[in-house]
Amino acid sequence: MTISGVYAREILDSRGNPTLSVRVVTADGVSGEASVPSGASTGSHEAVELRDGDPTRYLGKGVLKACDNVNDEIASVLDGMPVADQSAIDATLLGLDGTPNKSRLGANAILGVSLACAHAAAASRRQPLFRYLGGDAGVTLPVPMMNVINGGKHADGALQFQECMIVPLGARSLREAVRYGSEVFHKLGAILKKKGFATTVGDEGGYAPPLEHIEEALGLIMEAIASAGYAPGRDVAIALDPASSEFKEEGGYRAARGKPLLSAAAMIELYEKLIEAFPIVSIEDGLAEDDWEGWKELTRRLGGRVQLVGDDLFVTNVKFLQRGIAEGVANAILVKVNQIGSLTETIECVRLAQRSGYRTVISHRSGETGDTSIADIAVALNAGQIKTGSLSRSERVEKYNRLMAIEEQLGAAAGYAGPAAFANRL
Repeated sequence: MTISGVYAREILDSRGNPTLSVRVVTADGVSGEASVPSGASTGSHEAVELRDGDPTRYLGKGVLKACDNVNDEIASVLDGMPVADQSAIDATLLGLDGTPNKSRLGANAILGVSLACAHAAAASRRQPLFRYLGGDAGVTLPVPMMNVINGGKHADGALQFQECMIVPLGARSLREAVRYGSEVFHKLGAILKKKGFATTVGDEGGYAPPLEHIEEALGLIMEAIASAGYAPGRDVAIALDPASSEFKEEGGYRAARGKPLLSAAAMIELYEKLIEAFPIVSIEDGLAEDDWEGWKELTRRLGGRVQLVGDDLFVTNVKFLQRGIAEGVANAILVKVNQIGSLTETIECVRLAQRSGYRTVISHRSGETGDTSIADIAVALNAGQIKTGSLSRSERVEKYNRLMAIEEQLGAAAGYAGPAAFANRL
């Protein structure tokens, strides 16, 4: 059960950019492997990915330095440590890096090792990762938020809002929720095609039609839900991720290209109109990461009616979440393992949110791999919700396939979070 080898190699993510895959081997010959995702829309306080900056390789985006850090410095320090002592491993990695944002070794190097150690420990105990991390208590299958219309940095369409998602909260099981999502996704494709739009997809597998107004996108989704035979709001609801930090300019928010800037108050009024017109249960990053006063007002006005998720605002960091809790900002947190850079810190953030009455949404990144760790983490921690993209592109679909496999393994013990995950909206 001690670590005898740590090995990193450069692989490609779903956008064709380099990332790391890390394999940890134990003295008894068992191994675990994990690969690291990468975001396009990133918060300024996220842990730092280490990139080579060599313009002759991968346009400067190579990760050979991060791989070397794993294969040399990290491997030598972890040699002989108990693979199951996750907190000690992660504390060692953070101490070795010595920076507040993991910029010396790279958050990508640290996270790859952290997750690979967890996989190796689970394999040594002959347990699936969700059972190893969550014990017998990890039994809740999360409600998926499925990104069916991509915009912002995830697509070349005109829509400023980055993600329009469907939420199959009325399903009776995860497997049924995936079916709901797939059927609505394909109906949406047919509707777009009939209206003369291309049905190419963006980074997260959703369609990327050149829409100008968010109301147009939501109207198409409502049509697709009904066309698939489901009741909007009861069977399938809607979630938004405007990613508003990406369209905040000096003086306000450019919520639609070519339109006047909106103040924070005007953005809140826009969201209020949208939730009155459409069955929206969640809004992520409704205001920018540095607009704390605006967030306070957003939470005061809408926090009792809709889930308000902090992503760039909290960056899976206990320090920022604690500030949000103290100031009454948001009521949910998006959790991305590579935002903070280690498994232990991720779990600590989720537990703090849950103790404080904040909902938790485990999330992928726009640059993904075939790694399905986040599916196991979502179940192990009873997070209740997950974002892992649309119903196309294998790096997205593999997470749904893994969740369905976990549900089957759990059998009668499995529970689907369902409408309870959004109780204050229903």
